[in-house]
Amino acid sequence: MQDFKSYTLERRPARGQLARRLAIAVVFLIFLTAGFLYLISEPNQDTRKEAPPIPEETGNQQQKLILPLSLPGQSKKESPPRSIPPQSISFIKDAVAIETEPMAEVVVPVEPPAVELKTYSTTYQIKNGDSLASIFKKHELSANLLHRIVHSSDTAKKLTDIRPGEMLYLNLDEEKNFLGLRLEQSKIHSLEITAVDDDFKAAELQKEVEPRTTHLSGTIENSLYIAAKEAGLSERLIMQLADIFGWDIDFALEIRSGDRFTVIFQEDYLDGEKLRDGPILAAEFVNQGRTYRALRYTDDRGNSDYFTPKGRSMRKAFLRAPVDFRRISSKFTRERYHPVLGKKRPHRGVDYAAKTGTPIKSAGDGKIIHRGKKGGYGRTVIIQHGQTYTTLYAHLSRYNKKAKRGQKVKQGQVIGYVGKTGLATGPHLHYEFRVNGVHRNPLTVKLPAAEPIAKKYRADFQMKIQPLLSKLELINRTLVADAK
Repeated sequence: MQDFKSYTLERRPARGQLARRLAIAVVFLIFLTAGFLYLISEPNQDTRKEAPPIPEETGNQQQKLILPLSLPGQSKKESPPRSIPPQSISFIKDAVAIETEPMAEVVVPVEPPAVELKTYSTTYQIKNGDSLASIFKKHELSANLLHRIVHSSDTAKKLTDIRPGEMLYLNLDEEKNFLGLRLEQSKIHSLEITAVDDDFKAAELQKEVEPRTTHLSGTIENSLYIAAKEAGLSERLIMQLADIFGWDIDFALEIRSGDRFTVIFQEDYLDGEKLRDGPILAAEFVNQGRTYRALRYTDDRGNSDYFTPKGRSMRKAFLRAPVDFRRISSKFTRERYHPVLGKKRPHRGVDYAAKTGTPIKSAGDGKIIHRGKKGGYGRTVIIQHGQTYTTLYAHLSRYNKKAKRGQKVKQGQVIGYVGKTGLATGPHLHYEFRVNGVHRNPLTVKLPAAEPIAKKYRADFQMKIQPLLSKLELINRTLVADAK
């Protein structure tokens, strides 16, 4: 019995040792199995030169894992990469604690390139009766768009004042979206609207005009008009010249052969081409041996007028003749035979023969105190000039609608048109000039002069006119030398 117990106690350590040996054998078997699987899946070393790339996983296809393994005794450089079949990947992961995860594919959104719409411009000339609303409708642009444009700024509101002859340029794309417009009011001035996001930008544009100074001279043989046209003056400059000297010279009665004139004037150029005639800067007129000179001066307020070299105004308080006439058909006289009444009676005015409809101008600043029919005068206008002077205009065919009784008028303003109403045998203007109610001969009465240049401008005036006076002197010497 004792022998048996001692035997039992001696065998217990053998059982624990046996278990340990069994576990070692299992582990060895596992590694042996793994090595065998590795060897049977290894490709021929003779044909393998480099590891194939890892194929991308598509669908349910599994990805092969490439691990750098080496046999005992091999250096790291001599160990080519081993390819492990999919079925052993999970085992190897557990054995060597390697975890592989597929890399996530990063997708970067790429915007498609913007397609540029073609743009085009359409030109439209404003006609009578046109409005922006009708033009927008014609080009399939909405009234709401026009409303937004016009009310986008004070500058844009000026689009409502379009006039016949102006040019409108509309900029649209091929889908008829509004891009902008330009209203060409003249060759110099234009108004531009540009669409900016959901708003509009308005701008007034002005081209730069280049002023140049030139001069022309002429000698009269028959009439001022013919001589001036032959010298190269435009009709506008001829009328301006006559207006400047019209208070001192009667161009219908006092012009003589041999009279001469010189005009220094401004020409405006745009982009190298002549745009228009500017104002007369200085002028000289020699009438029956008497020389008249006029020089233009602009003060610091922008007011321009013509003065003699001594600063006296060329403008008189009254025009010598209030109408452009062909001839004087009847002069001022104390007694003449009336062609309609058939008897002698005084003629206390001057009759200027002119075509029916010729404009009649107010001889001076004043107030209309009569506008209507007046016995044998027919349609008549009477103007009061201050407390001393009144002028009468008779036989009118019609009145100027803007010149009504009680209204103030400026010198040169049209008050009516030549006709033959009342006791008249043909179209003409009967003109009377009264001083304190007494008739005076309009052709010979001494007309009061306008105000001379203000004292505060005299020094500046003298400085600015010197170059013009020197140029007039040089032109005169040249003309005299050429005549010899």
